[in-house]
Formats: sequence, structure tokens, C-alpha cells
Amino acid sequence: MFLNAMILIYAVATGFVAAGLLASLYQLMTDRPPAFAVSTENLVTGVGAIMMCAFAGPFIIMRNAIRGRLIEHRPLGWLAASAFIAAGWSLCSGILVIEFALALRDTIA
Repeated sequence: MFLNAMILIYAVATGFVAAGLLASLYQLMTDRPPAFAVSTENLVTGVGAIMMCAFAGPFIIMRNAIRGRLIEHRPLGWLAASAFIAAGWSLCSGILVIEFALALRDTIA
């Protein structure tokens, strides 16, 4: 039971770190923070924006939730609900990142 909980926490942390890294890289390259906006200029940028939103989503949710709490004085329940949604999303992306890392390790070794 304790091992399962630690694996769950590790996967959530891995997903959130991956989201933060991707969001920071996006902001470094474009000089604007990532958002849930999909570019419709062409197919390549549209697919890239969807993939970026899919993996940077937890970071975007938490950034918006914290800003909403500090600037717009949204209720604490709003922040808690956003944290639970971001944690679930981070769990899913964290499992994907961990599985990718394990598959990459198996091909190298």
C-alpha cells in the first residue's frame, strides 16, 4: 500500500515537472506564457499547440488558479479543485513520461 502511494506521488511529480519544463521552454522560445489557445495558422502549428497543451496542461491550470486566487480573490475551493484536476492530469502525463523513459532505457541497454 505504501509503495503504491509512493509510486503515485512519483508519477504526479514527474508529470508536473515535465509540464513545467515544457511550459518554461515554450515561454523561452516564444516570449509569452503558454495558454490553452490553439493556433489555426497551419496544420503543423495546430498539432504542435495541441501537443504542448496536452503535456503542459497541469502547469497552465495551476498558474491560472494561483493567479486567480491572488488577483481575482477566487475562493480557496476553486484553487483546491484546480489542484486536484492538475494532479490527475499530471498523473496521466507522468505515467506516459515514465513509460517512455523505461522504453528508452530498454532500447539503449
